[in-house]
Amino acid sequence: MNLTFPPGHDPRRGALLMLASTLMFAGMGASVKFAAGEAPNAVVVFGRNAFGLLALLPWLHSGPARGLATQRPWTHVLRTVSGLAAMACFFYAIGRLRLADAVLLNFSLPLFIPVVAFVGLGERFPVRLWRVLGLGFVGLLLILKPTPGLFQPAAVVGLAAGMLGAVAQVTVRALTRTEPATRIVFYFGALGTAIASVPAALAWKSPSATLWMALMASGVFATLGQLLMTAAYARAPAGQVGPFLYATVVFAALLDWSLWGSLPDGLSALGAVIVGVAGGLALRWMPHQSKRA
Repeated sequence: MNLTFPPGHDPRRGALLMLASTLMFAGMGASVKFAAGEAPNAVVVFGRNAFGLLALLPWLHSGPARGLATQRPWTHVLRTVSGLAAMACFFYAIGRLRLADAVLLNFSLPLFIPVVAFVGLGERFPVRLWRVLGLGFVGLLLILKPTPGLFQPAAVVGLAAGMLGAVAQVTVRALTRTEPATRIVFYFGALGTAIASVPAALAWKSPSATLWMALMASGVFATLGQLLMTAAYARAPAGQVGPFLYATVVFAALLDWSLWGSLPDGLSALGAVIVGVAGGLALRWMPHQSKRA
């Protein structure tokens, strides 16, 4: 099975690949929620990366060793550091919020991508785009609730996952210009596992059989999701396939309902719709340079 898709403009296939990746990411979120009930966050992050790397080995074994050679090591490092930080924040939120809410906060990243490009690259955007971003942040307030609870640590950390995820997404899209999907995910898994092993060793708790299974599932789901997502971005610009990321929230809500009997309240549901629409418009209205990023 070959998942090293070559870059090419194919929006339809990119959309299907992105939808498949969202299903995998929702499964990863449910696995992490199970694991978070037993293990420290550092152990869960390490387990997800370690098992994710193991899940990638069959694809690495089937290809030549030179397929891992890269001329962009520091871009891989930036992708790993930002992605690992986003993951740690995301998993922390998953363990303390409804799964769908944590997932939606994480996927607020399209709202931050223009901000990241503006601050980091000096790119300017149409006025209408900033208005859409403002609407999206109103949606986030509805999800988090405009009360003192808005500043609860889990909500703030969940939002930080979206901001850090925006940096990681911009980097992934840049890497797909020259790097195949397997190589991108390999370097993230290898570097991420090495970095995550340090805090995990300090907070280590011997996993039970159930925890081992949850960690293994999170790694497998995440690796498949990343391969599919990276391939989707290689097929089409973020403005065309990025909005499909919000299907993860739908799948997560279904898992919330079926596994934990939890349903979002009216304000959260309304906020989710607003954020989804605003995030999709933000991706579509970004200038050409940002779509390529």
